[in-house]
Amino acid sequence: MKIPRVLIIAGSDSGGGAGIQADLKTVSALGAFGMTAITALTAQDTTGVYGVLEIAPKFVTQQIDVCVSDIGCDAVKTGMLFSTAIIEAVGAAISDHKLNPVVVDPVMIAKSGAPLLKPEAVEALKKKLLPLASVVTPNLHEATALTGREIRNLEHMKDAARAIRDLGPKNVVVKGGHLEGIAADVLHDGREFLQFRRERIATKNTHGTGCIFASAIAANLAHGKTVRESVTAAKDFITAAILNNLAIGKGYGPANPMAVLNDNVR
Repeated sequence: MKIPRVLIIAGSDSGGGAGIQADLKTVSALGAFGMTAITALTAQDTTGVYGVLEIAPKFVTQQIDVCVSDIGCDAVKTGMLFSTAIIEAVGAAISDHKLNPVVVDPVMIAKSGAPLLKPEAVEALKKKLLPLASVVTPNLHEATALTGREIRNLEHMKDAARAIRDLGPKNVVVKGGHLEGIAADVLHDGREFLQFRRERIATKNTHGTGCIFASAIAANLAHGKTVRESVTAAKDFITAAILNNLAIGKGYGPANPMAVLNDNVR
């Protein structure tokens, strides 16, 4: 049986709601095979991040090398990379193996506000990884960090998307989840803008949404869909995951990437 293969390069969330755990659930639910190169271990639950253990960059590279050389890879998704050294190692491995397509979720801050990328690593992300990206998926905070631009409305989102694309990625999806009103994301491919709008879902249980969305894009790309098709499918997927969120824990519960497998999905 031929199955699309997605290599996930990201951090582990011990609480299971985001990171590698959410990524694997997502690609599995979408009929792809997930492999992992873990960049950091976090002691994390729904209330916050209480510890981070960075993985040695050489070991991150080794994880990528063994997966690609044995199993192969139809798409890559990167998440929490944490440090300049890991970003440089991941960028070099992607280039050495000529991996494509690559979906970059430029993870910087956890839902609880804890930093997941060292401040000095932002420049490395911009220079070493974004030029390799087929799609990059910043939220508004991340888009601001990448561009230095204040983002308060849809036109600001378009301006940020243009500026981020100038850094090298082929496609940019600026996510508008932190704006008030309807939930709108903007895809820019260098030629035109495409908006993805859904009614906002009133819930605090949105932990892991960025991870799920980017992994859904990668899984759909691995299936051979276009970027536009993949982003469209991922928007539907994350909307279902939020609508069927899991009210667990004492803080921000997770979105549910397994929702699409349930008969009673809303």
